[in-house]
Amino acid sequence: MADPQDDVPVELFARLAADPLAAHLGITLVAVRPGYARATMAVGPVQLNSLGMAHGGATMALLDVVHAAVSNSHGTVAVAQEVHTEFLAAGRPGDLLEAEGVEVHRSSRTAVYRIEARAQDDRLIATALARVFRTDRPWSEVPA
Repeated sequence: MADPQDDVPVELFARLAADPLAAHLGITLVAVRPGYARATMAVGPVQLNSLGMAHGGATMALLDVVHAAVSNSHGTVAVAQEVHTEFLAAGRPGDLLEAEGVEVHRSSRTAVYRIEARAQDDRLIATALARVFRTDRPWSEVPA
Protein backbone atom coordinates (compact mmCIF):
# COMPACT_ATOMS: atom_id res chain seq x y z
CA MET A 1 0.00 0.00 0.00
CA ALA A 2 1.24 3.48 -0.77
CA ASP A 3 2.21 5.93 1.91
CA PRO A 4 -0.90 7.87 3.04
CA GLN A 5 1.04 11.07 2.31
CA ASP A 6 0.72 10.17 -1.38
CA ASP A 7 -3.09 10.38 -1.20
CA VAL A 8 -4.90 13.19 -2.98
CA PRO A 9 -5.98 16.20 -0.89
CA VAL A 10 -8.95 15.51 1.39
CA GLU A 11 -11.08 18.06 -0.48
CA LEU A 12 -10.51 16.36 -3.84
CA PHE A 13 -11.21 12.91 -2.37
CA ALA A 14 -14.50 14.21 -0.93
CA ARG A 15 -15.54 15.67 -4.30
CA LEU A 16 -14.71 12.43 -6.14
CA ALA A 17 -16.51 10.33 -3.50
CA ALA A 18 -19.68 12.45 -3.66
CA ASP A 19 -21.30 10.58 -6.56
CA PRO A 20 -25.10 10.14 -6.23
CA LEU A 21 -25.28 7.10 -8.53
CA ALA A 22 -22.41 5.44 -6.66
CA ALA A 23 -24.22 6.05 -3.38
CA HIS A 24 -27.43 4.58 -4.82
CA LEU A 25 -25.59 1.44 -5.93
CA GLY A 26 -23.61 1.09 -2.70
CA ILE A 27 -20.26 1.89 -4.29
CA THR A 28 -17.68 3.22 -1.84
CA LEU A 29 -14.54 5.03 -2.99
CA VAL A 30 -11.79 3.62 -0.77
CA ALA A 31 -8.49 5.12 -1.96
CA VAL A 32 -7.26 7.72 -4.42
CA ARG A 33 -3.72 8.81 -5.06
CA PRO A 34 -2.15 10.22 -8.22
CA GLY A 35 -2.52 7.54 -10.90
CA TYR A 36 -4.46 5.08 -8.71
CA ALA A 37 -7.98 4.57 -7.33
CA ARG A 38 -9.92 1.78 -5.61
CA ALA A 39 -13.61 1.29 -4.79
CA THR A 40 -15.87 -1.49 -3.55
CA MET A 41 -19.45 -2.62 -4.11
CA ALA A 42 -21.34 -5.37 -2.31
CA VAL A 43 -23.59 -7.37 -4.65
CA GLY A 44 -27.06 -7.32 -3.12
CA PRO A 45 -30.65 -7.17 -4.41
CA VAL A 46 -30.21 -3.65 -5.88
CA GLN A 47 -27.25 -4.75 -8.02
CA LEU A 48 -28.83 -7.93 -9.46
CA ASN A 49 -30.24 -8.52 -12.93
CA SER A 50 -33.21 -10.75 -13.75
CA LEU A 51 -30.90 -13.81 -13.85
CA GLY A 52 -29.88 -13.27 -10.23
CA MET A 53 -26.30 -12.19 -10.94
CA ALA A 54 -24.59 -8.81 -10.74
CA HIS A 55 -26.08 -6.51 -13.36
CA GLY A 56 -23.60 -5.45 -16.03
CA GLY A 57 -24.66 -1.84 -15.53
CA ALA A 58 -23.88 -1.99 -11.81
CA THR A 59 -20.52 -3.63 -12.50
CA MET A 60 -19.76 -1.02 -15.17
CA ALA A 61 -20.76 1.72 -12.72
CA LEU A 62 -18.17 0.38 -10.26
CA LEU A 63 -15.52 0.47 -12.99
CA ASP A 64 -16.62 3.97 -14.01
CA VAL A 65 -16.44 5.36 -10.46
CA VAL A 66 -12.85 4.15 -10.29
CA HIS A 67 -12.19 5.54 -13.78
CA ALA A 68 -13.48 8.96 -12.74
CA ALA A 69 -11.41 8.96 -9.56
CA VAL A 70 -8.12 7.78 -11.06
CA SER A 71 -8.39 10.06 -14.09
CA ASN A 72 -9.06 13.11 -11.90
CA SER A 73 -6.45 12.16 -9.30
CA HIS A 74 -3.93 14.72 -10.54
CA GLY A 75 -6.20 17.59 -9.52
CA THR A 76 -7.35 18.73 -12.95
CA VAL A 77 -10.70 17.92 -14.54
CA ALA A 78 -10.68 14.93 -16.89
CA VAL A 79 -13.69 13.68 -18.85
CA ALA A 80 -14.26 10.24 -20.32
CA GLN A 81 -13.84 9.75 -24.04
CA GLU A 82 -14.01 5.98 -24.32
CA VAL A 83 -14.36 2.94 -22.07
CA HIS A 84 -13.98 -0.59 -23.38
CA THR A 85 -15.27 -3.16 -20.91
CA GLU A 86 -14.93 -6.94 -20.91
CA PHE A 87 -17.25 -8.90 -18.60
CA LEU A 88 -15.39 -12.09 -17.68
CA ALA A 89 -17.38 -13.68 -14.84
CA ALA A 90 -20.65 -13.03 -13.09
CA GLY A 91 -20.70 -11.30 -9.74
CA ARG A 92 -22.83 -13.36 -7.36
CA PRO A 93 -25.21 -12.29 -4.63
CA GLY A 94 -23.15 -11.63 -1.51
CA ASP A 95 -19.91 -10.94 -3.40
CA LEU A 96 -17.84 -7.94 -2.45
CA LEU A 97 -16.44 -6.54 -5.67
CA GLU A 98 -13.31 -4.43 -5.52
CA ALA A 99 -12.16 -2.39 -8.49
CA GLU A 100 -8.69 -0.92 -8.89
CA GLY A 101 -7.60 1.51 -11.55
CA VAL A 102 -4.07 2.41 -12.59
CA GLU A 103 -2.70 4.95 -15.00
CA VAL A 104 -1.17 3.36 -18.08
CA HIS A 105 -0.28 6.53 -19.99
CA ARG A 106 -0.78 10.28 -19.47
CA SER A 107 0.00 13.21 -21.72
CA SER A 108 -1.00 16.85 -21.41
CA ARG A 109 -4.35 16.19 -23.16
CA THR A 110 -5.24 12.50 -22.86
CA ALA A 111 -4.67 9.60 -20.49
CA VAL A 112 -5.38 5.87 -20.48
CA TYR A 113 -6.33 3.72 -17.48
CA ARG A 114 -6.69 -0.01 -16.83
CA ILE A 115 -9.39 -0.94 -14.33
CA GLU A 116 -10.11 -4.42 -12.96
CA ALA A 117 -12.98 -5.59 -10.76
CA ARG A 118 -12.45 -8.72 -8.68
CA ALA A 119 -14.58 -10.63 -6.20
CA GLN A 120 -13.37 -11.41 -2.68
CA ASP A 121 -12.14 -14.84 -3.88
CA ASP A 122 -9.94 -13.10 -6.51
CA ARG A 123 -12.23 -14.02 -9.47
CA LEU A 124 -11.70 -11.45 -12.22
CA ILE A 125 -15.22 -10.15 -12.88
CA ALA A 126 -14.55 -7.39 -15.41
CA THR A 127 -11.76 -5.33 -16.89
CA ALA A 128 -11.79 -2.01 -18.68
CA LEU A 129 -9.41 0.09 -20.72
CA ALA A 130 -10.50 3.70 -20.51
CA ARG A 131 -9.38 6.98 -22.07
CA VAL A 132 -10.03 10.55 -20.96
CA PHE A 133 -9.56 14.06 -22.25
CA ARG A 134 -7.60 16.11 -19.69
CA THR A 135 -8.55 19.76 -19.33
CA ASP A 136 -6.48 22.59 -17.85
CA ARG A 137 -9.20 23.31 -15.28
CA PRO A 138 -8.13 22.66 -11.69
CA TRP A 139 -10.67 20.95 -9.44
CA SER A 140 -10.22 23.82 -6.99
CA GLU A 141 -12.03 26.07 -9.51
CA VAL A 142 -15.03 23.72 -9.98
CA PRO A 143 -18.03 24.96 -7.96
CA ALA A 144 -19.08 22.48 -5.27
